[in-house]
Amino acid sequence: MWLRARAEDLTALGAYGPTTALVSAAARTRETYATAFAGTAFVQAVETSSLIYNGQREVRGDDLLAQLAEIDPVTQSLLVVAHNPTVLELVLSLSDVVPCALADDVYPLGGAFVLALPDEPVGRSTYRFVTAFVPEA
Repeated sequence: MWLRARAEDLTALGAYGPTTALVSAAARTRETYATAFAGTAFVQAVETSSLIYNGQREVRGDDLLAQLAEIDPVTQSLLVVAHNPTVLELVLSLSDVVPCALADDVYPLGGAFVLALPDEPVGRSTYRFVTAFVPEA
């Protein structure tokens, strides 16, 4: 959980904002968002989505990508607060390398992975992996 994140990690992550947040409508992700990001200068707008978690069907990384395109052209910065294995699938499909923290095909709880986006909407492409922020266990 982000409560255990190092303060310097949260400050460094803020350098990639201001951002739009896409948050799953599930209670646990809304709580994670509220605890870690609500009311911060890092997030300038938030969208809650029942599409990316509705408890009735498997959600794929492509579903997240489609939802991202709907809410924001993603030309600056976007934060996704969602579920596994969907987030893992999305990061692995978009990143030009497999970040060390994802080498075991496990997305760390509360992890944040930064990818460099060109000045165009995010799409089915690969992007340069910049850095990872992984809370201490």
